[in-house]
Amino acid sequence: MLNMVFLMNSWLSSFNQPGLCITVAVLLHYFLLAAFTWMCLESVHFYLALVKVFNVYVPKYILKCCIAGWGIPAVVITIVLIINKDFYGNGSPSESNPFSNFCWIQENIVFYISVVAYVCLIFLTNTAMFITVLLQIQSVKSRTQKRSRFWKR
Repeated sequence: MLNMVFLMNSWLSSFNQPGLCITVAVLLHYFLLAAFTWMCLESVHFYLALVKVFNVYVPKYILKCCIAGWGIPAVVITIVLIINKDFYGNGSPSESNPFSNFCWIQENIVFYISVVAYVCLIFLTNTAMFITVLLQIQSVKSRTQKRSRFWKR
């Protein structure tokens, strides 16, 4: 959906309908955040599968993942819309603004908080999960090598 909204964005913004442009910008923002949220959930699942292998039963796990994957971005978008729906749009057409024919977030501070900070938080979470998984794999590997040396004696 993110790709489809992105590809149709310029065409839809050419109609010069503010409501349509706000809708397209909201959808683009939502699907972008949802993609990154699902990437974060994949890293959490990876952690649960490789580090917390035993005794990890989460009731209604898929339902909780779906609520987080689709719900967290919806909360962010709702907050932005409640504050001011005019944060979304296609700006004023000018030669100095190359994105004037593109429906997206117009305020820099909103962009930095609701996109850049969100992506950085997910990147840090994924990095922490990755390092934890690598350390777990390394410890299992070293334990296996110690056992094999013991049995070879």
